[in-house]
Amino acid sequence: MKRVVVTGVGAVTPVGLDAPSTWASMLEGQSGVGKVTLFDASEYPVQIAGEVKGFDATGRIEPKELRRMDRYAQLGLVAAQEAFADAGLVKNGLVDDIGVIFGSAAGGLGVFLEQQRILQERGLKRVSPTFIQNMLVDTASGHIAIALGLRGPNMAVVSACATGSGAVGEAFETIRRGDAAAIVTGGSEAVLIPVVYAGFCAMRALAQHEDPTQASRPFDRDRTGFVISEGAGALLLEELEHAQHRGARIYAEVSGYGSSNDAFDMAAPAEGDGAVLTMQRALRKAEIEPERVDYINAHGTGTPMNDKFETDAIHRVFGEHADRLAVSSTKSMTGHMMGASGAVEAVVIALTIRDQMIAPTINLQTPDPECDLDYVPGQARRANVGVALSNSFGLGGHNASVIMSRCAE
Repeated sequence: MKRVVVTGVGAVTPVGLDAPSTWASMLEGQSGVGKVTLFDASEYPVQIAGEVKGFDATGRIEPKELRRMDRYAQLGLVAAQEAFADAGLVKNGLVDDIGVIFGSAAGGLGVFLEQQRILQERGLKRVSPTFIQNMLVDTASGHIAIALGLRGPNMAVVSACATGSGAVGEAFETIRRGDAAAIVTGGSEAVLIPVVYAGFCAMRALAQHEDPTQASRPFDRDRTGFVISEGAGALLLEELEHAQHRGARIYAEVSGYGSSNDAFDMAAPAEGDGAVLTMQRALRKAEIEPERVDYINAHGTGTPMNDKFETDAIHRVFGEHADRLAVSSTKSMTGHMMGASGAVEAVVIALTIRDQMIAPTINLQTPDPECDLDYVPGQARRANVGVALSNSFGLGGHNASVIMSRCAE
């Protein structure tokens, strides 16, 4: 089997418009959560979200395509372009051995709803002929391949909140078995639109707080739910020898990937059983003993049940070593970017290994007796991180874990 490394990263998030600014904000413990401004939420019971403020893809996407593209695809393409350039690659015609595996939980809902409005208000003949191709979940992966000239393996991954991690994992597997030299992978999401926000309000899953920056509080005793957000994360995964041959900078090695399903309920977690399976499978594939893991970027959404069950699952997988792990939730700063979260958090663990710095869990002010791990509260921490794991768990019972390690070349 081939070895797989990370040679490029990109991110567009509520705390930064690129990967360096996102990472710097996280290390400073800055929240990107605020009042909803993308639409009028004054009548909604919750009015808090993690918006990507100041995002403008003008100059980075062809004007004609930009007008047609859903916001989720714009976010994804910009993050992918950053990862591609960060890896030291430039578009040079068409390339057959580099592919794209990119995902989204919801795809082009904004385009869908806009065209539905046009149909109702202006009639059948005013619906755009490019509507269908821009509402699909594979729109981002298609745009990325076209923009960068990549003709290798291409697919869109959809597994709710586990989408980003699943895309990274499938890209890892594709390169590992020799089907591509490199893959642009990740996930993007733009679900801050009225009907989707109303749906999350109806679920009574969203966090409320008089100070929006303190609303997302994973593992805190007073947590009330998650903060819905938007964003994108992208990585350039590459076969090790291919990266070495061109003198690429290596952030980390992707060592393992596991996935599972709770087979329990479409929304409620199964007391951590699926999370246990996916972490165990990732460790087994990586051939890494649990005691070698130094850091976990938790799914850590801030819902009462998720945080408790994830804590329990970590105890079950790591045993006594769980008490020595550093565990943090960067969703405390970004909110929950749905299908983009796992991709951004894969970027986070790659940067954690590069810089030997762990981003904190902010807003953890009152410990919960049922959440009893070291969650790196409040401030970033310098640490010796040789192996890091990222968890993502999603609606429908989907679970995915990605393991990265320091690359021994």
